[in-house]
Amino acid sequence: MVSLSARLGPAIYMAGGLALVGAAGYGFVALAGHTLAPAAAAALASLYLMVNIIGPGVFSALEQETSRSVSAEAAAGRGIGAVARHAWLLAAGLLAVLLVVLLLVSPILTDQAFAGQWGLFAAVLLSVVTSAAVYVVRGLLGGTQRFTGYSATLAAEGVVRIVPCVVIAALGMPDPTWYALIFAAGSGFGAAAGLLWLRRGTPRPRPVEPRDVEPPSVRRMAHALSLLVGGTLLMLIVSNVAPIVVTARLPEDAATAAAFASAFVLARIPLFLFAPVQAMLLPSLTRAATAHDFAAVRARLRVILMAVLAIGLLGVLASFTVGPWAVQVLFGAEVRLSTAVVGLLGVSTVGLMTGLVLQPGLIALGAHKSVTAAWLAGTVVLVALLALPGDPIRAGVLAQLVGATLVVVIMLRALSKALRGGGQPVSATAGAEVTTTSG
Repeated sequence: MVSLSARLGPAIYMAGGLALVGAAGYGFVALAGHTLAPAAAAALASLYLMVNIIGPGVFSALEQETSRSVSAEAAAGRGIGAVARHAWLLAAGLLAVLLVVLLLVSPILTDQAFAGQWGLFAAVLLSVVTSAAVYVVRGLLGGTQRFTGYSATLAAEGVVRIVPCVVIAALGMPDPTWYALIFAAGSGFGAAAGLLWLRRGTPRPRPVEPRDVEPPSVRRMAHALSLLVGGTLLMLIVSNVAPIVVTARLPEDAATAAAFASAFVLARIPLFLFAPVQAMLLPSLTRAATAHDFAAVRARLRVILMAVLAIGLLGVLASFTVGPWAVQVLFGAEVRLSTAVVGLLGVSTVGLMTGLVLQPGLIALGAHKSVTAAWLAGTVVLVALLALPGDPIRAGVLAQLVGATLVVVIMLRALSKALRGGGQPVSATAGAEVTTTSG
């Protein structure tokens, strides 16, 4: 019983944190739909999706590389101090670059996506700063398998994102700028909660069978990170950009644009919640890859994929049966979308979730380039299909389905090749592909 409790405890805590983050995301978009005009609600839905593209697109890659590097260091019997210092340094550099880029594109971004509301752009800047902090903290917690502390970051983020917004709405003072700023600040509170856990001290897991694992360096970690940043940004474009494009293509039909954005958010809720699942999967895969235990890598991926498909099928069924009703009732949409639109968005979500299971397997094996290549191919196809003439809604749904399918096919082939190669375990901070041994 003690062993079962110890095994299930972190998963239960993570589930609770995920539930709070998911409720906060749903509540934020639903609250905007019920308390704001359609144009303002569509702008906030675009902000919600953009926050999930820009900040996490860069810094969730840093979380994954930090977690992988920490796991490899722990497997080699070393401490994580050097990895932590490198992670914070890289976070500061990425933050500076990202803020400059956002400021340069701010006029276009604010006009096209936020209906000219500069307060929403300020919220995007705030979200980038808070994301930098929370993803480094989560990388350190995930790599040391301190998932209770990781779940605390999720819980704090979710509570802070939604409770103040509900209070503002209850007082009869709904305001899109305040909603956006509060939502963006939530990640900062999540980082603070995680830092409290890190200050308690970091446990050192038992090393695996000794292997040649290079010590960390900023250069090698930056190289691996550059590949993951590209791949993760592309992944989030594939996952989230369709409603932004559809909204821009329907300037005279804000109600339909808002309905599509709400349906998209509803279908994507499982996807937005999936990063912590990667956080729990990546350390164990890295330790197995470091020990050359490729059978364990295959077995763990197989179990998670089966779970994803089972859960995904339930989500698809719900999307086809009650999806259009839920978009109108729960999100306050004024236009009822067809069953096919909402249902097929649910199907595309299953494909993206499958890709997010395969990705940590490739990262653990050092196949960072394959991750980037898969998401690049998916992005190219997605953008091409989104630009098709005719109905923007139809183009958006088709782009999601084809893009996600292509990503999964490429990742499956790359993973199969890496596992068959029986490669060398990757270094603590290297991002090179797995290579076969000679002699």
